[in-house]
Amino acid sequence: MPTPAKKIFFTEDSTVILLGFSIIILSILGVLLPTPSFGWQTSNDLLTKVLSYDNIVKILVLLLAVLTCAIVGALALRKPVVPLLAGIPVIFVLTMLALIIAGNNKVKNLNLEAVIFSLLIGLVIGNTLQLPLWLKNSLSTEVFVKIGLVILGTSVIFSDILQAGLLGLIQALVVVVSVWYFAFWVSKKLGIDEEMAIMLSSAVSICGVSAAIATSGAIKGDSKKLSYVISLVLITAIPMMIFMPYIAKALGLSEEVTGAWLGGTIDTTGAVVASGTLVGEVALKTSTIVKFSQNVLLGVAAFAISIYWTYTNNPLAKDNETKPSLTVIWDRFPKFVLGFLAASLLFSFFVPADTINAVKGSLKNLQGLWFALAFTSIGLETNFRDIFNKDNKKPLYAFLIAQTFNIFITLLIAYFLFR
Repeated sequence: MPTPAKKIFFTEDSTVILLGFSIIILSILGVLLPTPSFGWQTSNDLLTKVLSYDNIVKILVLLLAVLTCAIVGALALRKPVVPLLAGIPVIFVLTMLALIIAGNNKVKNLNLEAVIFSLLIGLVIGNTLQLPLWLKNSLSTEVFVKIGLVILGTSVIFSDILQAGLLGLIQALVVVVSVWYFAFWVSKKLGIDEEMAIMLSSAVSICGVSAAIATSGAIKGDSKKLSYVISLVLITAIPMMIFMPYIAKALGLSEEVTGAWLGGTIDTTGAVVASGTLVGEVALKTSTIVKFSQNVLLGVAAFAISIYWTYTNNPLAKDNETKPSLTVIWDRFPKFVLGFLAASLLFSFFVPADTINAVKGSLKNLQGLWFALAFTSIGLETNFRDIFNKDNKKPLYAFLIAQTFNIFITLLIAYFLFR
């Protein structure tokens, strides 16, 4: 008789929620993981601060925490643990290298985020070396991303959303909806598959890298497609960050309008801050408010997209006469999105403000760490030939067309709302 398959008691999403909320609850109870210092200006700073004994101990504590989460996750999913014991430290060390590079003062002034270097380091190594099987088996990109997204929910506080301002929320809603549908329409017209079209549309319209990651998790997207979209976001954000403030000045726009335009158009938060700073204090404040307003729509968008994807990609949904049952939709629904929303509700209405202030720094650091680990993994498992081949020209064209539309429609909306 054939041996019966082992039953998996935990799905990946339920495991992610378990791990993410374990980190959150422990933080609320006062068990805070240390926050290492990665800032440095000179080689002496690097040796005496970043590579000091005390700081290395903090880094090792983080490694132990990540490794513990990885092992618990593997045990819950009944996956091999041994490859993780060797693979996770390698991914972690590469990620630390990215954080150290991003911590340099000159790099900070350019507002280049650590995830950029995580991705680049992974891409260089993954495309120049033959990765051993044990390392490939440790590249838990989706798990890293989803844990980071559950923790990200703690920073989406409803009172902050209200303080962001009515105009910022109105602009964010109009821009996100109009640009998303336009980008999706263009993608479909160019014959791009729906998975890539959804990730690309979310990245252009909502908040760049974070939106691409959240959407990929919501639809269980292909990591190679995600890497491609992220590359487009990062490549286009830099020239926009540099030239848009000067274009605004040439057009004679006020700082309020300029800030709203920058915040609603540029896809990464760091680039928004950098470009707003070039214009002035008012522009910086307005751009930050508008960008934050778009960021808070991330959870709503991910939830809506996951519902749509679950419904339309069910085999039963292809039959016009037979619709998938609620049970089937629930089985296919990405549960980690509920973890994100639950974390947001918990910190919005049940956790005291003093506690939030005490833990938000540590949780933000951990959220960034999980995202950086994910980007390192994405880079390691991505082949340049798969990203920049002739078959990927259409997504590039769609992205550029959608981004151009985004620039003009956001300028129009910002002008009428903030002039």
